[in-house]
Amino acid sequence: MTTDQVPSEVRPTVRVGAPTERRNPLSADLDLMSTRDMLEVINQADQQVPVAVGAVLDEIAAVVDLAVTALRNGRRVHYFGAGTSGRLGVLDAVELIPTFSSPRDWFCAHLAGGQDAMWQAVENAEDSHPAGAAEATGCVAAGDVVVGVAASGRTPYVLGALAASRARQAATVLLCANPEAEAARDVDVFIGVDTGPEVVTGSTRMKAGTAQKLVLNAFSTAVMVRLGRVYSNLMIDVVATNAKLRGRMITILVEATGCDEEICRQALDAADGDLKTALVSLVSGADVAAARVALARSADQVRGALALLAG
Repeated sequence: MTTDQVPSEVRPTVRVGAPTERRNPLSADLDLMSTRDMLEVINQADQQVPVAVGAVLDEIAAVVDLAVTALRNGRRVHYFGAGTSGRLGVLDAVELIPTFSSPRDWFCAHLAGGQDAMWQAVENAEDSHPAGAAEATGCVAAGDVVVGVAASGRTPYVLGALAASRARQAATVLLCANPEAEAARDVDVFIGVDTGPEVVTGSTRMKAGTAQKLVLNAFSTAVMVRLGRVYSNLMIDVVATNAKLRGRMITILVEATGCDEEICRQALDAADGDLKTALVSLVSGADVAAARVALARSADQVRGALALLAG
């Protein structure tokens, strides 16, 4: 008898007691409200999320420092999740490549059920502790940072991955919307964002999902800043793969240097389209060759290269 043929009454059932599963009294009459009133209730609930994220900034900062150290030492950052949580991990990881030109193996996202689960639910995928453990065992190494993302804080696939990662001497992090999750004691850093009950009971793609996206975006962006992929508040590891990005590179040079557009265009051409080299050359007054050498000596850090040239 296959899983699909097993009567529902004998399939494993778990009742989750996380805050995300409780009823929200402010939305009890949601289906009776006017469309405008319903949207206002949702919007008011959403406004609570940034405040809840703000309460865990110390924990996020600790994970940023762990990840920066890991990446500087040639290690990796992994996201493990299921359903919405897993998809948000995939989204964050893949967006770092075009935004910051980060190496593809810096941030690795693992989704319960594999690639198919990105587009549709894969039955029981999140319920397998062994599957999460096997996935982590096959890719996590000592010194990596492993972030488990689970709204309830109890997803077996995620907990399996964290347990296996801990055994492999990786730093472990649990990001969830349950501040009282039992798994908090089993990880190096626990980020429990108190988003409370959802507007639609149990629909953790709403406030819990929004909190996860905010945390992951802030975390990965801060990591990229610390690794020198931002100068001031400007993206400087841009690869010009289309007309918009080519224009953005000129805009960044103008903003960063105060030079006019034509001078910036000439500098970028002289640097063979390498934005960092053009930037260092324009700010320091050094030629392109000297700018390249300074960047190489400073691990491709613009601030470090400028300091070398100034000395």
